[in-house]
Amino acid sequence: MNPRERYLQALLFGKPDRVPLTPGGPRESTLEVWHRQGLPQEVHYLDALAELLRVPREAFSHTEGGGMLSRMIPMFEEEVLEHRDGHYIVRDWMGAITEISDEFDYTYIRSAKDFVTRKWHSFVVQGPEDWEKVSWRYDAKDPSRYPDAERIAQLRASDKAINVGFNGPFWQMREWVGMEGLCLMMAEQPEFVEQMAQFWLDYMVELLENSLRLIRIDAVHISEDMAYKSHSMISPAMVRRFLQPCYLAWKELLHAYDVPIFDMDSDGEVSVLIPIWIESGINVCDPMEVAAGNDIVDFRKRFGKQMAYTGGIDKRAIAAGGEVMRDEVLRVVPPLFVEGGFIPGCDHGVPSDISWPNYVEYARLLAQLTGWL
Repeated sequence: MNPRERYLQALLFGKPDRVPLTPGGPRESTLEVWHRQGLPQEVHYLDALAELLRVPREAFSHTEGGGMLSRMIPMFEEEVLEHRDGHYIVRDWMGAITEISDEFDYTYIRSAKDFVTRKWHSFVVQGPEDWEKVSWRYDAKDPSRYPDAERIAQLRASDKAINVGFNGPFWQMREWVGMEGLCLMMAEQPEFVEQMAQFWLDYMVELLENSLRLIRIDAVHISEDMAYKSHSMISPAMVRRFLQPCYLAWKELLHAYDVPIFDMDSDGEVSVLIPIWIESGINVCDPMEVAAGNDIVDFRKRFGKQMAYTGGIDKRAIAAGGEVMRDEVLRVVPPLFVEGGFIPGCDHGVPSDISWPNYVEYARLLAQLTGWL
């Protein structure tokens, strides 16, 4: 099988010759620790891992991005407003006023380069009167949002699964108005929330359809992050009212173009959300954080083949290493592999308390279970 076939078979409950090997990606602080523990400074961690495990480098690479840009264009000009008491106060590229410790570069505010704590002071949209400040920045007809001719040719010739990713309506509206602002608006200004959600629905339909006419897309990945450690951030009724219309519209478009994977990414405890996602045509979710109470072995019993998963390996067990790690991996992976619909990996970005030696041993066990060793 080629990488695309392997990826699709793994998530669509087929019979892949081997399952993609996706142990999980480190953040910058993790790499700094790993370099001190034996990972060569000049070597990509996956190149080093392939050599240590004696597996082909392609074991780790089954997808590539389709080059679609959904973010605002133009962005707001990013500027430091204050630097005091060990903190930067910054107007970021989305127009929000944010704060971060000066032990980090302030560009970390809107990046996932590391695990950092940020404070949000204000957001660009305070109400309907501010909507025009952002809405004009999302033009699906802008050619810069799509791959150029050379890249299109490369994607059409690729033997990997092509994926595109973008924010779901909850994540995107939160970027415009803030978490507290969005929750208050859902209660006090629901019509404005519906207006913003409908805008995002329509914009993404146009952007996606234009992309689908250019290239074959195998997977669409929505970033939503809509759950805390123990429960959803909003009620199921709010999800159905404000968010589900977007999911359903996108599902219909993806079905029309035979896109097989509709993937939802949310941290936190998501058991109450999975039934709504299934209703909405979403058939894969991740990263399935164990510390939040997600147990995909139990979820498989409850939801069957209606939902596939990626991730799901407890990062705390990987950090512990040894038998703790081994017991957790064997608790999760073999039972899910009975039916398929699972690509195992760390249940979030790999933190710095996972040592390089423990990561290598964990990846070795995954390589054995997924058929690469």
